[in-house]
Amino acid sequence: MSRWRPAPPRSTPIITREGFEALRAELEDLWRVQRPEVVRALAAAAAEGDRSENAEYTWRKKQLGGIDRRVRYLGKRLESLKVAEGLPADPGAIYFGAVFEVEDEDTAVRACYRIVGPDETDARSGRISVDAPLARAALRKRAGDTFQVQLPEREAWFVVISVRYP
Repeated sequence: MSRWRPAPPRSTPIITREGFEALRAELEDLWRVQRPEVVRALAAAAAEGDRSENAEYTWRKKQLGGIDRRVRYLGKRLESLKVAEGLPADPGAIYFGAVFEVEDEDTAVRACYRIVGPDETDARSGRISVDAPLARAALRKRAGDTFQVQLPEREAWFVVISVRYP
């Protein structure tokens, strides 16, 4: 089962088309593939006899509960999300969906980020939530602009190197 983290309670209900399709595919996989497999394995474990001493049965019950929770969450969340499509009116500025490169003025380290919805963030691949401090500070900035953001460990200044939309 994949690791996931639900969106924060007051998160922005916006998502990219790719993110929406990924969540929908996850829901489909959970409901049509993983859940039936776990139910079959649970039935087989239950048929083995005494359930109080059956580790396989206990594990499969726990696994099924996790799948059912995620299915309920995804079903509700997908209904509330709004898919952002197309380019913004000003594609030279950073808005939702933008891929932008910045350079830290202090360390001269460059990084590339994409602003996405809270349900599709992945720090390792540079996909940051529109609700993240860095994304909020970068909104409406253009190539050449500088901005300040309070990071967990320090206050930082960044220069926008480039802005594009996939």
